[in-house]
Amino acid sequence: MRPFFALFAFLALLCPFAHAELRMPKVFGNGMVLQKDKPVKLWGWAEADQKILARIGDRSAQGKADGKGRWLLELKPMEASGKGRQLVVSAGKESLAYEDVLIGEVWICGGQSNMEWTLRSTRDADLELESADTPAIRFLRLPKVANLEPQDDFPVKSPENPEGNWRRAVPGQVENCTGVGYYFARRLHRVLKVPVGLVDVSWGGTMAHHWCSKKTLRGIKEVEPYFEKFETALREWREGGGKAGADKRFESDLKAYREARAKWEEKKEGRAPRGPNANAYSDPAQKGQPGGMYNGMILPIAKLSIRGALFYQGENNSFTVGWKPFHRTFPSVISDWRRAFGEENLPFGIVQIAGWSNRRGMTYDMNHHCNVIREIQHVVWQGTPGTGLIATYDTNSNGSIHPGRKMPVGERSARWALAEIYGFKSDGGRKNLEWMGPVYESHRTENGKMIISFREETRRGLRLDQDVEVGFYVAGKDRVFREARARVDQGKGTVVIWHDEVPEPVAARYAFSNLPMGGLMNARELPAYPFRTDDWPITPHQSTGSYLVKEAYGGK
Repeated sequence: MRPFFALFAFLALLCPFAHAELRMPKVFGNGMVLQKDKPVKLWGWAEADQKILARIGDRSAQGKADGKGRWLLELKPMEASGKGRQLVVSAGKESLAYEDVLIGEVWICGGQSNMEWTLRSTRDADLELESADTPAIRFLRLPKVANLEPQDDFPVKSPENPEGNWRRAVPGQVENCTGVGYYFARRLHRVLKVPVGLVDVSWGGTMAHHWCSKKTLRGIKEVEPYFEKFETALREWREGGGKAGADKRFESDLKAYREARAKWEEKKEGRAPRGPNANAYSDPAQKGQPGGMYNGMILPIAKLSIRGALFYQGENNSFTVGWKPFHRTFPSVISDWRRAFGEENLPFGIVQIAGWSNRRGMTYDMNHHCNVIREIQHVVWQGTPGTGLIATYDTNSNGSIHPGRKMPVGERSARWALAEIYGFKSDGGRKNLEWMGPVYESHRTENGKMIISFREETRRGLRLDQDVEVGFYVAGKDRVFREARARVDQGKGTVVIWHDEVPEPVAARYAFSNLPMGGLMNARELPAYPFRTDDWPITPHQSTGSYLVKEAYGGK
């Protein structure tokens, strides 16, 4: 019988799809939310050429797997429903059943640590974790996966694991939800009165080029050094024996450290030796890399029907030379995600980075990397239809890179979505919902003072918080900035900026710092966006070269 079994195994290798079981990607699960009022895509794998049937409520669809066992169905749009339904997909004698499926609004939450920051880590966690009781808000936190090649699914350790499984915004589960996403979903749910689903693809410490396709990145000159660094690390890893070789090196280095530590303990002279970092001995292919997170976390869910995306990232592009590719990679995140999800104008909410680090002097503040990143985010917003920019610099009370106040960020994001995506109007439908703070429009010089004007729809009730004039800077022809005086001209909706030692001002800036101050706002108490009237070079510390807005955007 052995030759028979050998032949059977050989044929199985030749026909890997001959006995494929019915399977769907893990983004589908019990308790999930499907997008309302849009065609809903269902996809997966089965035996080649097999007929596939899908049904939920009164909606059904059918199709056929292709020669490789891949299939894709589309359910007609459904109205919102908070009543849990069963989604059943069958192929021959096999079937998959997902329980308690709701129909509502589905949003992607992406970015780095400030989006990943869980509700339990936010300032208001002491109240929210126990009072959150909104089972119609569901969330799915994807496991962190980076990959060299495009992936069609993501791994899940177990049905109980908080990563990879749909969970509800109720005590005992909600603590692992993205804080920004939770407050965003809570406001949407209260206003729209429909279920809300969040798919969280955030990963702390990532850069914008991690979230773009490799095809896009290969055309960006500023990303070449990142490819070279990664490919060198990958080559060294493979030539060094892969995991087995790395384990041997780690054990050897750990042994050497322990011996050195023992000798140091005897006299304790000089600095204590430091032990090896296990992360330095791990596979580069599973860590940050150009296109890695796009391959591992975006493509596996890209067929999902969604309403839009929120993206909170930029901090890791604010170190050393990380700002250099950002003017190309950040807009590429938007265009690549839109392409992946098959929607040219997919709504994309840009969360502008907050501030961190202590102030060290005017030159340091004016040239900090943060200013470059915020300006790029602002310029991309202004030039990209279907996007919104959410200011956050006022949410940080200290130098932490992780502000604890995530509620204002989520609420402001929801204001943008409700106003621009859902067309919600306040005052019984009579007024447009305000979601932007004052947006710089133009300036002029008059009697030794600079007059700043703002877009009309954003300047209603222009004011300084508690009439405190902080965060304004002015410079003359010498390009030396000084902290300026400021007052609001209520009748004209302008801000007047001056300094007694700058009789002929030529440039003004607001909230331009690594840790911005400033209480300029409108009647809705939405903060003014950071701005500058000049286009002078910014030369970040611990970096090389200067950021020139004219070179990056042709002077826009």
